[in-house]
Amino acid sequence: MGSELIYRGHETQPTADAYSPKPIKPWFSVARGVHYLLREQRLVFVLIGMAIATLVFTVVPSSPTTASIHNYKTYDSVSGLAELGELTGSSQVARRVVYGGGIGGVNSGGKVPLGLKRKGLRIVVTGGAGFVGSHLVDRLIRRGDSVIVVDNFFTGRKENVMHHFANPRFELIRHDVVEPLLLEVDQIYHLACPASPVHYKFNPVKTIISFQLFYKTNVVGTLNMLGLAKRVGARFLLTSTSEVYGDPLQHPQVETYWGNVNPIGVRSCYDEGKRTAETLTMDYHRGANVEVRIARIFNTYGPRMCIDDGRVVSNFVAQALRKEPLTVYGDGKQTRSFQYVSDLVEGLIRLMEGEHVGPFNLGNPGEFTMLELAQVVKETIDPNAKIEFKPNTEDDPHKRKPDISKAKEQLGWEPTVPLRKGLPLMVSDFRQRIFGDHKDVPVSDVSSSA
Repeated sequence: MGSELIYRGHETQPTADAYSPKPIKPWFSVARGVHYLLREQRLVFVLIGMAIATLVFTVVPSSPTTASIHNYKTYDSVSGLAELGELTGSSQVARRVVYGGGIGGVNSGGKVPLGLKRKGLRIVVTGGAGFVGSHLVDRLIRRGDSVIVVDNFFTGRKENVMHHFANPRFELIRHDVVEPLLLEVDQIYHLACPASPVHYKFNPVKTIISFQLFYKTNVVGTLNMLGLAKRVGARFLLTSTSEVYGDPLQHPQVETYWGNVNPIGVRSCYDEGKRTAETLTMDYHRGANVEVRIARIFNTYGPRMCIDDGRVVSNFVAQALRKEPLTVYGDGKQTRSFQYVSDLVEGLIRLMEGEHVGPFNLGNPGEFTMLELAQVVKETIDPNAKIEFKPNTEDDPHKRKPDISKAKEQLGWEPTVPLRKGLPLMVSDFRQRIFGDHKDVPVSDVSSSA
């Protein structure tokens, strides 16, 4: 018989039942974790560890955080009083800086765990090869930050920062802030602008425009740096000036005083340029939520000042060293206040890291007439120096003295170096640069800055 294959499509073939596992109960994973903790006394060890950690962070005192400016040294300042700690009789105090909280070295937040080091910031300093900028760079590098100096060397000098060239955390860019610049940074210290009468009167158009396009260093330069701060979310500090008060009718000058400025005078390129820069800074703060700080700097002196920049302290010191008569303009009864550069640097850092926008007066309220200043310079350098009187310059302010109550209260800052203690450091630096006299420069001071 032959086999027969019959297809019956309408008939269904029996199939085996498919495997279906039991659903996992929702509390199974919780019960398993609890089981694991309860076995072998694991829970006891966890509780003991938590107790020990709590004890360590509550009983062990945190490291001291008090800030002191006396850890400040100048690179090419000279004489036996190279450290400002010796000037004031104070010892150096360790400093911990907390960015985004607290003021200066004061920690306003919680305790930092033992062994945890402060994270360095990436900071740009425009005008960082200049007198004040180079001292600020020294402080930032010394505390562990990475610093980018931007300078066109109109008034700055490479010699002021060359001791950092071998440091991998230091960069130098030859650039004019009038041109845009793209960088990734956490903070911007904007110091770029000719600040002495000789320099800003030499090129008044360039001075004012750099701080909108019709003004160039004060307007365009500030606009470019504010734009950079807005793009990268950096905090921006503008170094303005006491010149925004002009020839003041209020004495001493407080930050709420609007000033008495001649808008068409020979000094107006600088005065009005800085006033415009403050306006732009506050507009970016209110309109674009840029974090800003404004410092109004009063007369500052110290090592690395330009020797012939026309400022009264540098004029007197250079003339006395060269055995020339000290030039006093007018009757010599105009008053000024003089702060040492380390005091200013401390104030700028505290302002940048504080929580207040400003503006803040940063200056020494000690007031001297020009004749009194000349007498101090004579006592320091040459008691036999002569004084020569000349006609006063146009729009020269009659009185200038800062009210620093706001800085004392909100920043915890005030100057500590008196004129008679800081001036010898400047004199030694000028003597070295004018005569090439290196015998007064302590080797330890130079190497410590490097």
